[in-house]
Amino acid sequence: MLILTSAHADRTAERNRLNQNAGMRAGTLQATHQLPPVVDDPSVSALQVIDPRGRIAAASPSMIGRPRMAWFYPPPGQRLGSGQTMCDVPGFGNACMLVSVQRAPRKDGYWMIYTAAPAYPWLVSGRLLASLLVGSGLVVAVTTLGARRIVGRSLEPVEATRAQLRKITLTDLGHRVPVPEPRDEIRDLACTVNTTLNLLETALHRERRLTANASHELRSPITAMRTQIEEALLHPAETDWPAMARCVLNSVDRLQTIVTDLLQLTRIDEGEAGAMTPVDLSDMVNRELAGHPRTVHIVSDLHPALVRGDPFKLARLFTNLLDNAERHAASAVTVRVGRDDGQAVLEVHDDGPELPADQRDVVFHRFGRTDTAGAKDRTDSGLGLPLAREIAGLHGGTLTVEDSDRGARFVARLPLHDPPHRHAG
Repeated sequence: MLILTSAHADRTAERNRLNQNAGMRAGTLQATHQLPPVVDDPSVSALQVIDPRGRIAAASPSMIGRPRMAWFYPPPGQRLGSGQTMCDVPGFGNACMLVSVQRAPRKDGYWMIYTAAPAYPWLVSGRLLASLLVGSGLVVAVTTLGARRIVGRSLEPVEATRAQLRKITLTDLGHRVPVPEPRDEIRDLACTVNTTLNLLETALHRERRLTANASHELRSPITAMRTQIEEALLHPAETDWPAMARCVLNSVDRLQTIVTDLLQLTRIDEGEAGAMTPVDLSDMVNRELAGHPRTVHIVSDLHPALVRGDPFKLARLFTNLLDNAERHAASAVTVRVGRDDGQAVLEVHDDGPELPADQRDVVFHRFGRTDTAGAKDRTDSGLGLPLAREIAGLHGGTLTVEDSDRGARFVARLPLHDPPHRHAG
């Protein structure tokens, strides 16, 4: 289209220039009083000279006896006017003509000289049109093929990723999508997909391990209750029913503890924080110690330490630590609450066997058991310490096992809460 437009504009400008040259020659003849009634100029198809009264003073042979061909004039103050395409020039039927006009000032007024020649069609020539059509077709074909190859080559890694993803199932998450060499958006996509698959595989394995461990832990008290009830039913007259009921109740308590801990862990995994309010750890520890008598001696060293958190979850953190310490203590458990380096510190320290350094992280695994676990550990749900660490993390804190001369020393560190009214005034 640009080629056609340019060719048409160039040839139209050339034709307009020839028209104007013919008009100038006629104007020169008129100015020298040599203008004949018939002006035969082979460079144009039609010519008319109009005097100041609007009469046709001279014309080309094709316009003899014909009316005025046009009525437009050059712009005011200009001698030459732009050519106009007209399709109703007298004597030329419906043929379109390029008509030019120029003003010739004389003593008796302005003379108008009109010249006309056939207007060039947009197509210019059949050969040019054919060349343009063939060239355009080749350009479109080459561009289409090139774009298809480029797009196809660019999408090959995406197709490989899709094919690999189809092989991945819940029973086999070991596959990973190929990562292309070029560092582009497709490579970033493949890396993101592989990272997501890694997280999914880790989460699924953890869920399967947790399910298997939970099933094992739940089966133990259920099996114990079934055995106790079956033996009592076999020998009902010899059974001490109150004692048997107490044994069954102990198994029910363990079941309830496991289920409660699982429910709490699930809620924490889902990001459920509960109602966050200011909590003084020393007051909370005092209430828990007063409300639950212990089987070992408790030594407390409590100082105010205000944090912001869920009172019920923080109480659960402490009781889980205390229950664990009570199971392993030889005679006493020390509980400390205070501040250290801008943090609230809750410490529970038993005087039982020392926890080896290489086993300190194992105790925080869900249903984790250390290599030195004894009969007392079998009464634990295996979720108390993992739940305590999750609660600490939920409150922006940490729970670790720190060095001690004897026994296990669990230390929870939580951010201190600074009430706004302390800054007032």
